[in-house]
Amino acid sequence: MPFRPPRKLDAGELREYAMKVLSGRALTVAELKEKLRRRATDLEDIDRIVAQLKEYGALNDRRYAEHFSTTRAASGAFGSQRVLSELVKRKVASKVAQKAVREAYQDTDETALVTAWLERKYRNQNLAELLQDPKKLASAYRRLRQAGFASGPSIRVLKRFAAEADQLESLEESEPSAD
Repeated sequence: MPFRPPRKLDAGELREYAMKVLSGRALTVAELKEKLRRRATDLEDIDRIVAQLKEYGALNDRRYAEHFSTTRAASGAFGSQRVLSELVKRKVASKVAQKAVREAYQDTDETALVTAWLERKYRNQNLAELLQDPKKLASAYRRLRQAGFASGPSIRVLKRFAAEADQLESLEESEPSAD
């Protein structure tokens, strides 16, 4: 069956579509605009609809960022850097995202989060034995960094299990940047 682009919607239908989409899950302003852009017959309708939804309180990037950050911080599965990068990827304004993440993680001990994360990911293994292997140590460190944990707390926790964790800082400096 060939791909058919979605049917274009007039202003009234586009507003209904926007409300239906937002009832399913919260979106940032940029995410909603992108969805509406694909369906709008007249692109000028998008800004009017977004303005109305903001006025009604159905669309608010600050509230979205606060909720997103708070739930991620409470889960313990992600560090603050990962949450911040996800918000920026969702096109939340940088200052709004930074403030939300800072507030969500302000009372959080990142060292405790790192410890809990390691225990969860390596629950069936003896971390002290496993991390004696330099490759496994480097792998655990990379996984922590990908989960958004800062290098300082990550290395402090890894030092509890392997003395070679001090050398991980040089590993980070020697890796080529993805910029």
